[in-house]
Amino acid sequence: IRRITRDFPPAHFLFKVEAFSLLAKTGVEKYESDAFEASGYKWRLSLYPNGDNKSNGNGFISLYLVIEETENLPPTWDVNVSFRLFVLDQIRDKYLTIEDGDGAVKRFHWMKTEWGFAQLISLDSFNDTSNGYLVGDCCIFGAEVFPLARNCKWECLSMVKQPEDNTIIFKMDHFSKLDRKYYESSVHTIGDSKWKLTVYPRGNVKFKGKALSVFLELVEANKLPPKRKVYAQYKLRVRNQMNDNHMEFSVERWFSATSVNWGYPQFMTLKVLHDPSKGYIVCDSLIVEAEINLVSQVKRFS
Repeated sequence: IRRITRDFPPAHFLFKVEAFSLLAKTGVEKYESDAFEASGYKWRLSLYPNGDNKSNGNGFISLYLVIEETENLPPTWDVNVSFRLFVLDQIRDKYLTIEDGDGAVKRFHWMKTEWGFAQLISLDSFNDTSNGYLVGDCCIFGAEVFPLARNCKWECLSMVKQPEDNTIIFKMDHFSKLDRKYYESSVHTIGDSKWKLTVYPRGNVKFKGKALSVFLELVEANKLPPKRKVYAQYKLRVRNQMNDNHMEFSVERWFSATSVNWGYPQFMTLKVLHDPSKGYIVCDSLIVEAEINLVSQVKRFS
């Protein structure tokens, strides 16, 4: 701890206590000043007139800087500051300045909302009237606080199991009359990403005319930040409408701007698909589903 004297007062707050001896005799462990603003944040001073015994402050005045109104700050808040605390020498009109000797920056965050000095000044020195700290049973403390500019951004990646509304159901009516190359389901938001199914009724590429092709696609993947990936663990399913013997496959895949869809070009043969005894096409309707059971999600904070 470094202690020096200076002529000019603290930049942000002065806290005067009259009848200090009576305050000390009330038995109060600590007294907290009203809040003051410095560099866009709210603070207060926490004074232990008989010392903070829990922090080895017995025999000393203890004084702490406390950040206030943190409920108005972002969820991942932290505030890095350089600060000084003061005691006025009223005889010489000089301020005893107390700060960390190495000029360390202190980080205030949700687990640590106060910093200061358990041994600000000894009670013997404080009570010695020749030092000027306690004159006419009156004393004056002060503080100045200088937050460091902070442009840090937070990113939180989470893996969400069984997200809400996690199934895309794509019912394709009049299936025998569908003549386009492929059909797309409506877009569903699952996790924080948008998804859709793409179905080729008669197959795609080398399986054209041989198999049903089914793919899950990450919609607007081209809008992802560079290098961003989205993970999905999902099932692609053609529903058996006669019993629970569905045709389905499990997939695990990282999607990105360069890998926007993933599925099976040979999901099932057209022969099996169109066999009336199998129960996949009923009343000329086919039901294709994607059930996403695990998906990655990214949140960003300033």
